[in-house]
Amino acid sequence: MRPEAEPRNGHAALWLLTDMALNIWALSIVKALGLGYPAFQLVFLRAGVGFLLMLPWILRTPQAFRNVQDLHLHALRVGFSAVALTASFFAISRLPLALFTAISFTRPILTMIAAAWLLREVITRDRWAAAVVGLLGVVIAVNPGQLSGGAGLAAQVLVVFAATGAVITTRKLVAAPTVVMMTFYTAGLTLIAAPFALLNWQPVPAAQWPTLLAIGVFAQSAQFCFLRAHRYGQAGFLSVLSYASLVFSTGVGWLVFGEIPKPGFWAGAALIISATLWITVRRRPATRHPGLR
Repeated sequence: MRPEAEPRNGHAALWLLTDMALNIWALSIVKALGLGYPAFQLVFLRAGVGFLLMLPWILRTPQAFRNVQDLHLHALRVGFSAVALTASFFAISRLPLALFTAISFTRPILTMIAAAWLLREVITRDRWAAAVVGLLGVVIAVNPGQLSGGAGLAAQVLVVFAATGAVITTRKLVAAPTVVMMTFYTAGLTLIAAPFALLNWQPVPAAQWPTLLAIGVFAQSAQFCFLRAHRYGQAGFLSVLSYASLVFSTGVGWLVFGEIPKPGFWAGAALIISATLWITVRRRPATRHPGLR
């Protein structure tokens, strides 16, 4: 009999890859315009647009909000997300896109450890091996000896820890309806960012409004895909698969921002792709997490 968890992970992989593509385009807009606007203003616009996009869905499904469980976990997820999103918008404007993405790949190891410890997920040896190979690829691609410090780098380190907390909390809330998860996320971020954004608001030229609002459209669509991925797949599996986004972001950085990768990047990228293909294609029986439906 075919194991249940692996086909679900395959379905989750499609959602996560779509999430990566949408999110990278949203971050590319932030990178292009971010230095001209405070991070909280960008977060407020991103969340506000997302909430407006959610309204028709919210109005059509009021029953989903009856007897909502685990409000403290929803609040914790929004808090982690607010820190991660604000810090990432700050960092992306100050770091090369490939470097920004590569640093985030210290997160999968943290996520896998947390998933095994807090969620009792079974992390197989091949997934641990794939994570280590992928992380080695990141080290080779980035070449830490050439990294320089700065506020952008410090902000990205903060993103790693906050985003790990958000992912694990999302997995704890796997039974919650997607509309509830996305509503709490967008409404919570809007409320948190609003006072900081208004205090530091920078005027937006009319020509830039469509581009800034597109951040919310891309990012909200990516959030939907992210939640669907974590509904179907295990956090450890998705953490390893997320290495593929380094290749996507480097391609965008090269084509859009003229950030040409150095030769060592390609050797590292080859390891990352190999690790991702191995963990995605290889089928092996796994223990089903009790939260999966």
